[in-house]
Amino acid sequence: MSYIRQIINYVRKAQEIAAEHGFKNLLQPGLVKELVVADILGHEVHRTKHEPDAFDPANPNRKFEYLSCFEGGTFQLDRMFKSPADKRAKSLERITRNTAIYCAVFDEESPLDVIAIYEVPVDVMQREAERQLDASRNEISHVGFTIKWAQQHGKVVHTKQT
Repeated sequence: MSYIRQIINYVRKAQEIAAEHGFKNLLQPGLVKELVVADILGHEVHRTKHEPDAFDPANPNRKFEYLSCFEGGTFQLDRMFKSPADKRAKSLERITRNTAIYCAVFDEESPLDVIAIYEVPVDVMQREAERQLDASRNEISHVGFTIKWAQQHGKVVHTKQT
């Protein structure tokens, strides 16, 4: 069996398992990373795209957003509106609807391994997002948070065991 066919067969099997648990498209951008982070934190992953990434299985009202990057990268919320006011509020809701925001740093050499996860308070992330939107010259922006920023404003909730 060629390595290509072997990879496809494993992905098909993984998709089969995912579908049994309500995930229609395992290859949806970011979903596998969300599953990895949720597994580490003991969360459940939302099945639909426009919801928070995860929630507490013991209390589904506790919602979580996951941001991820590789070492040396930046955590991002894309397509955030500076204005008009209603679109800005809707953009910021991607932050404010959550109990916490988790910033996960993945290992570029082993992309399913998490190096560290930082829990950032919602109000702190909201303030920084608003600061960046206010400073932006564009109506639609990507809002970025460096790993150093997450370290300074969040708390470490997981580190890779070496």
